[in-house]
Amino acid sequence: MADSGSSPTHVSPPVPSASAHAAPEPREEARGMDRRGFLGTLSALGLGGGLFPGALWARAQAVEEITVEVVAEAEKLAGIKFSPEERSLMVESLRTNRGAYERMRESPPPWDLSPALHFDPQPPGRRLPSGPSTVRPGRPADLPDPDRDEELAFASLAQLGQLLRERRVTSDRLTRLYLDRLRRFGPRLECVVTLTEDLALEQARRADRELDQGLVRGPLHGIPWGAKDLLATRDYPTTWGAEPFRDQVLDVDATVVRRLEDAGAVLVAKLTLGALAMGDVWFGGRTRNPWNLEDGSSGSSAGSAAAVVAGLVGFAMGSETLGSIISPAVRCGATGLRPTFGRVSRYGAMALSWSMDKLGPLCRNAEDCALVLAAIQGTDELDRSVRDVPFQWDGEGGLEGIRVGVLAGAFEEEGSEGDRNREVLRVLEGIGIEFTEVELPDELPLASLRIILSAEAAASFDELTRSGAVRELTRQDEGAWPTIFRVARMTPAVEYIQANRLRTRLVSLLDRAWEGVDVVVSPPYHSSLLLATNLTGHPAVILPHGFQEDGTPVGISFVGGLWKDAQALKVAQRYQEATEHHRRRPPPFV
Repeated sequence: MADSGSSPTHVSPPVPSASAHAAPEPREEARGMDRRGFLGTLSALGLGGGLFPGALWARAQAVEEITVEVVAEAEKLAGIKFSPEERSLMVESLRTNRGAYERMRESPPPWDLSPALHFDPQPPGRRLPSGPSTVRPGRPADLPDPDRDEELAFASLAQLGQLLRERRVTSDRLTRLYLDRLRRFGPRLECVVTLTEDLALEQARRADRELDQGLVRGPLHGIPWGAKDLLATRDYPTTWGAEPFRDQVLDVDATVVRRLEDAGAVLVAKLTLGALAMGDVWFGGRTRNPWNLEDGSSGSSAGSAAAVVAGLVGFAMGSETLGSIISPAVRCGATGLRPTFGRVSRYGAMALSWSMDKLGPLCRNAEDCALVLAAIQGTDELDRSVRDVPFQWDGEGGLEGIRVGVLAGAFEEEGSEGDRNREVLRVLEGIGIEFTEVELPDELPLASLRIILSAEAAASFDELTRSGAVRELTRQDEGAWPTIFRVARMTPAVEYIQANRLRTRLVSLLDRAWEGVDVVVSPPYHSSLLLATNLTGHPAVILPHGFQEDGTPVGISFVGGLWKDAQALKVAQRYQEATEHHRRRPPPFV
């Protein structure tokens, strides 16, 4: 764990050089071609998939240049058949176009440059919601004892906010309390990358001055929080959890960091994520589950979920591309929100998949998530995917007008897990909810659309792969990023575009299938729900609904319709008011 006194290195753009042990790439000689240019050219021709490119390259090393005979031999492995005339045309195209890719690579895009194409989750013919955004926090039924540190450490945002506004506790005291817990317990959880102590104490002092003067910026004013360490913070490292970037400092604040500062929140730490947003293994270890320190916390928002549940921060920011909020929330017992794609700016966040990345909070309860979302949502003129769609939250409001669906077949599992899941439905029925059964469309080869994520991730980290620095990542197995990046480099551009065309169909199919409901209840990992709704951009709230025999939590998800984040949060809030699962505290940190 680094502290705020370290001396990081500023880099722009953050592209590490090849490691000392990286094998050099073959270079172009005479009329030959280097491997990278060769494979890039094949991809442009739509021939990048399967064994064809690698086989053709390996065969080409035995001769001075690529010939029609080399192409013909490679066809046998790829299952592709061309005529002699077509092979001749391919060879000429390869020779003609090979230099274009090298010229592009001489000017690699900076880390924060997004593609010209943008994903829009809005189905054709559907109008965006309109109106103002509003937030009306609920008044907590009880308040923690301000003289008891443990009670403050696990208090909700609504509780802490009221204590701060009534001046029964200061932001300085809360900040020092959380900094102390981060120092004491952070190493046990392996959940902290960098303490931002100097910044935190400065922000806390400012918050106290303003609150003493009666200036209230909002419900988060004076409350300490932690940032997943893929969010850029000026003057502090932003490591992306990966060894090649551990000294990286980006001279910018992410939009969500700036907006939370504007809301008066106090940044106390940069929290761990699995390297380059996968899993819970980062360059400093493995982030632990607060309920079982022998177990990992899942990821990639590993440190954010673990720190919230262990009472080390008031709330934390995470991100999700394919389960990175949902999974650690389930494992650690946090309440997490994956907002609608396009509601929250990703500017200043590490890009894994420009068309799938979402930023959202991990908190102690659903209303906490609503309060954070209200502070960070909306356009910023920096992330062109973001839309100005109103978010309207009333903490005292009920469920009037909210239609709830149950995913067909999702609650038929036998055994204790199935019993716990069905208990969720009984609780919801007890508070007056009637269900409509809905289906998940199955007309498309959904799993095949994962190439969208892997291709975009490989593009985002192309220089890391090409430089050889990808070999510095801790994981090097078949399912790890280095292999995924290399395999994705073989994905034909045509297939990536075709996958996105099918994604457009998925958006419309799911919109029609769920047209009669606002929120769908389901176990978080049921069938293809996780992949489908991350591809379509639907919001989801995940929260604990019980505990297994080993004492670790289990979760349930409330998936909202597009832009219906508030409705999903409201159903989750009412469920939590009827239960106590989210109030439990992990014994090692009490």
